[in-house]
Amino acid sequence: MKPLTTYQISQMVNVDITTVIDWIDKGMLKAYKTPGGHRRIKWDELIEFIKKYEMPIPDVIATSSAMSLRDAAVAIPKKILIVDDNEDILEFISRAIKKFIKNVKIETITEGFIAGKRIAEFKPDLLVLDIHLPGMNGFEVLGYLDKSEKQMKILAITAYPSKETKEKILKSGADDYLAKPFTVEALKQKMGKLFGP
Repeated sequence: MKPLTTYQISQMVNVDITTVIDWIDKGMLKAYKTPGGHRRIKWDELIEFIKKYEMPIPDVIATSSAMSLRDAAVAIPKKILIVDDNEDILEFISRAIKKFIKNVKIETITEGFIAGKRIAEFKPDLLVLDIHLPGMNGFEVLGYLDKSEKQMKILAITAYPSKETKEKILKSGADDYLAKPFTVEALKQKMGKLFGP
């Protein structure tokens, strides 16, 4: 496969091109220069970089038909953050996810106030967010997030699935919603839709 430009990588991982150049200059991302002085990055170097820094897998890698790229994508664990004030629900969702996703890192939070900070640090691939949280509720958490900068999927969960609530959830930036109580199979189907095949 053809080597990548700094611009192509900036588009893949959703950062400014100057950030990619900075990674190269600091030795974090290996690259070489063409005779014309342009930086080029090999695919396997990019994959190693993504794995090392636990970054979200770009779609072009995750869906690539090249076996080495698929293998690399599989090697990177999915990161899932679950926010719910009910410890039993957190345990149920965590156990359920581990049944159908083998390579996964799960973190749980019981307060909306902490969610925003943890999202920035953990950089989850999926946020499972209860809408009715004490203190800062799920809608406020969604309002806090910058949709243009995030790559994670958001699955909202609610015990009050009225038509108005569902519409508000989707308008607030969630990708999908699930009504409580739900089954393991229902959760699996929703996550299958969000993550794709």
